[in-house]
Amino acid sequence: MPYINESLSNGEKIEALFKLHWFTRVPLVFWIILGIPTLGLTLFIALYEFLRLKNIEQGVTNKRVIFKTGIISRKTSEMTLKSIETVEIDQGIFGRLFGFGDIKVTGRGISDVVFKGLADPMSAKRQIESVSNPVL
Repeated sequence: MPYINESLSNGEKIEALFKLHWFTRVPLVFWIILGIPTLGLTLFIALYEFLRLKNIEQGVTNKRVIFKTGIISRKTSEMTLKSIETVEIDQGIFGRLFGFGDIKVTGRGISDVVFKGLADPMSAKRQIESVSNPVL
């Protein structure tokens, strides 16, 4: 069961799950192709990269934003919606051309939650803001 589903509290529901852009899989393809001349030695790196990408979960519920990584171990960054101060988009040249980017959610204090390699960062920003600042 995915971490986000597993960690829902009473009355909490998932508003959106953020997908990784295909561009985040370029290193995986590189390691697979490099496996041919190296007689498969880089396929272990490719397997690690595949598992690393597969185990990234990012989303927003009606109570918090969640970013989870880890293959065997688990590391999460979470922030309640009440704590959110700003939602920023970081897109470089390639991000603008290919439609991917990062979202940085800044909260009170020193905590930040960063979603990396999102397929549609503008849509993710709108979804976070619409849940954290509902129209009355």
